[in-house]
Amino acid sequence: MRLLIVGGTGFIGSAIHARLSAEGHECVLVSRSHTGLSGARHVALDIARTTNSDNWKPILKGIDAVINAAGALQGQDMPGVHIAGSDALYAACESERVRRVILLSAIGVQDAQSVFSRTKRDGEAALTSRNLNWIILRPSVVIGRAAYGGSALLRGLASLPILPVMPDTAPIQPVQLDDVVETIVFFLRPDAPSRVALDLAGPRQMTFSDAVALFRRWLRWRPARPLKLPSWAASSFYLMGDLAQIFGWRTPVNTTAQAEMRRGATGDPEPWQRMTGIAPREVAAALASEPASVQERWFARLYALKPLIFGVFGLFWIVTGIISLGPGWDIGMSLLQEGGLEGNFAALTVIAGALADIVIGVAILSRPLSRYGLWAAFIISLAYIVIGTALVPRLWSDPLGPMLKIWPVLMLNLVAMAIREDR
Repeated sequence: MRLLIVGGTGFIGSAIHARLSAEGHECVLVSRSHTGLSGARHVALDIARTTNSDNWKPILKGIDAVINAAGALQGQDMPGVHIAGSDALYAACESERVRRVILLSAIGVQDAQSVFSRTKRDGEAALTSRNLNWIILRPSVVIGRAAYGGSALLRGLASLPILPVMPDTAPIQPVQLDDVVETIVFFLRPDAPSRVALDLAGPRQMTFSDAVALFRRWLRWRPARPLKLPSWAASSFYLMGDLAQIFGWRTPVNTTAQAEMRRGATGDPEPWQRMTGIAPREVAAALASEPASVQERWFARLYALKPLIFGVFGLFWIVTGIISLGPGWDIGMSLLQEGGLEGNFAALTVIAGALADIVIGVAILSRPLSRYGLWAAFIISLAYIVIGTALVPRLWSDPLGPMLKIWPVLMLNLVAMAIREDR
């Protein structure tokens, strides 16, 4: 079969692509950006802005079935991805006679506790209103060997020395990524039923904190002492996630996630098993079958540290620039004068360096600009070493070690560059 996978480079979409490609199917992937997946044609397209069905029609030429695994958990993309862009796709499917469409929705969206749930629910309605052989799958929290979103958050929280217990959270029934993919394969069969909607929930109900503890055991760390966070502290973390989103970072901790966690993610797996013959596995059993590696332990710890690394590093550059323009002005001027620079030229040099530091810090804090900010920080740090050595070589023997401290900064810079990617 020739299959179109919308959101084909995401957490679930890439797993679908891997399985279907291994079975000999030809896959066409649609996503906003190319992430280097091989073995498939890729179409770079912003689904939220592709609201005209005519733009989808060329992509659907020769396609036998469509799998819509696109999703957004934040910002203005939610109505565009879940409703407008997807509805244009379904209209194009009708026009091009691509009959079978599988939609990955989310469990419990009928309750519509958040913009995410409401747009997912309305996206389902857009599909069911079409004359198509539609299948709607509503997974609970999806757990896989790969990690992104909630799956990555569980690992990151598991690495903390305490077990945070978030208030006002409802139970979840995590489901294995492999079981979700197996279900999609089932519904691609020519004899598979259509016009059905199924909840994909794991067999065991648990609290979010229980899931974190489960991952901590899998990562082979001792049990952590639970700490029940007060509501104000939990809310502040969600608001910090919203702030990170303003700077372009995709974070599973935000006020949308807060509303979804209040709702929970539970359902009855029996209809799923009865229709498909797939018996969903318990998370504990699935984790036990694939012991955690040292790489996964590294990932869990670095995932928890990543916001601090980028936050502290970006603020370091910004504050350095502010200090150079303020209380550190005289010190900067005296060092340049010691190196032979005088007057206006020395002042312009201090101002230029301070402004460069501030711009670099802002760029590091901004997800779209962070790559350029980190490279600029790395290059300018090396430049400071060269210029400082040439102008004031005694700084190498200064007891406070201003020249020596640049090297740890460079190492942190390299760490930030290594962990910048989300997936």
